[in-house]
Amino acid sequence: MADKAADVIIVITVITLSLHFFRFSRAAGGSLGGEQGRWQLLLNSSGVVAAHMALTHHNTVLMFDQNTEAQSGYPLRQRYNRTRCGIRREDLDWSCYAHSVEYNILDNKIRALRLDTDPWCSSGSFLSNGTLVQTGGYGRGAHRIRYFRPCGDAQCDWKQSRRSLSDERWCSSNQLLPENDRVIVVGGRRVFTYEFVPKLPSSDKPMDLPFLHQTYEKDAGGNNLYPFLHLSSDGNLFIFANRDSVLLSYRRDKIIKTFPRIPGGGSRNYPSSGSSVILPLHHTNRFQKVEVMICGGSASGAYTAAENNRRFLKGLISCGRMVITGNKHKWNMENMPGPRVMSDMLILPTGHILIVNGAKNGCAGWNNAANAALQPYLYKPKAKLGRRFSVQKATRIPRMYHSSALLLPDGRVLVGGSNPNHNYTFSKVSYPTELRLQAFVPHYMGKQYHDYRPSNVSVNYGRNRDGVRYGEAFTVRFRLGRKPSNEVKFSAYAPPFTTHSVSMNQRMLMLRCRSIVREQDGWISAVVESPQSPNVAPSGYYLLTVLNGAIPSLSQWIRLVHA
Repeated sequence: MADKAADVIIVITVITLSLHFFRFSRAAGGSLGGEQGRWQLLLNSSGVVAAHMALTHHNTVLMFDQNTEAQSGYPLRQRYNRTRCGIRREDLDWSCYAHSVEYNILDNKIRALRLDTDPWCSSGSFLSNGTLVQTGGYGRGAHRIRYFRPCGDAQCDWKQSRRSLSDERWCSSNQLLPENDRVIVVGGRRVFTYEFVPKLPSSDKPMDLPFLHQTYEKDAGGNNLYPFLHLSSDGNLFIFANRDSVLLSYRRDKIIKTFPRIPGGGSRNYPSSGSSVILPLHHTNRFQKVEVMICGGSASGAYTAAENNRRFLKGLISCGRMVITGNKHKWNMENMPGPRVMSDMLILPTGHILIVNGAKNGCAGWNNAANAALQPYLYKPKAKLGRRFSVQKATRIPRMYHSSALLLPDGRVLVGGSNPNHNYTFSKVSYPTELRLQAFVPHYMGKQYHDYRPSNVSVNYGRNRDGVRYGEAFTVRFRLGRKPSNEVKFSAYAPPFTTHSVSMNQRMLMLRCRSIVREQDGWISAVVESPQSPNVAPSGYYLLTVLNGAIPSLSQWIRLVHA
């Protein structure tokens, strides 16, 4: 097994959740191809629309929507101005209702939270201690910075910073930077700048970004809102907006590279709303090969056709992959099984990509789409061209505008939201407000695979450590009931903040295993190496997963820390 150490990968996935949820159809030793997964209904009502979602290291999920439009499922005793709310529902306004909740994965229960300003179309990033910093929104919320530090006693709640953003940030994007606990916030509606949270000591003014001026389409709703941001392994920031992309040296406030335009017509960013991921980074090239993938979006003119004539143009079917490191850059195009707009792209513990939610026609916005995309797509990046996509089991619940999805620690995918209406509307519309909460259960979680699934995973950092430092090793111990495959792998996964088809800060690392030893009774001990630099993986909490071939363990949280 030691000779196989170079093949071992550290995979950050999710944590311990009970396996009695899962049931699948193939024998554990067989091929995983052809399986379609299944769906679970978790809750008939989450109380609020899950338009924004984030997984915390306490194994809870934050969900929230806009707080000025309607009465949610959770009344409050006091308004935000501390006046007492009434008893009769007809006497209560929006400020007497919670529009944020915390979902406990293991208990399958909801706890109401309160947000003082509107976070609609906001952005977010996790800091190194697991706190979610949440920026911008609508109206009074557009300048706001909010924090949520998860806790184990169900007493934590949102706190609003006294500091404000310099510009209004409605439909902006966030990226956690290699510098300890610094976040960059890029763009927004009719805003063509970026700024930092916390602000730089040298300047508290936002930086102008002409690239956002150049990619803005006034008559198409922008088409460069919620730009796709990816941190490259050289410490620079990849920014994609509309159809174009650049590499920004934010330290020097300078564009250092302009990439080719993605082929084909249409647009990829809000309200055209395609989706994007960085493909898993690998230790074999020291994480220096960074490849971005962008899928779907809306056809040219889709926004005007939907807004003015209620015509819903067919969405884009194409995906593009491009290596953003090195000196040669070219988009390699391929087609999905069908058109897709407003979808979410998530990296699964296997390194495959799940494309879920959205519609086949139209664009984002109030009732601007039709023909819900009910079938998820699974994409295998390393398969041969033409054999990478497969169609998964369809859901019966449309997930349109204001839906979202997250990978959970047990390998399932949490799916919620959908509200293309101005208010909570449950009848007499094509796509009612959707409060049901689901999980998509991939085929790899089938109980027939359990004997092959690495179990009892534990992590040891060493003495008096609160995490693993960059370039250092840590020990992973686990048990395999059956003979391991020829490839035992480990991966580290940074869970994203997801909203409006954007999974901010999502990344997966395939890490190097220095040694692996099989002990008695199926126990295995592996020494795994953390990445060398925060450019590769900013400090914070990651999900560690062990894979026996293509069968993932339940995941454990690990923490990367600065020395």
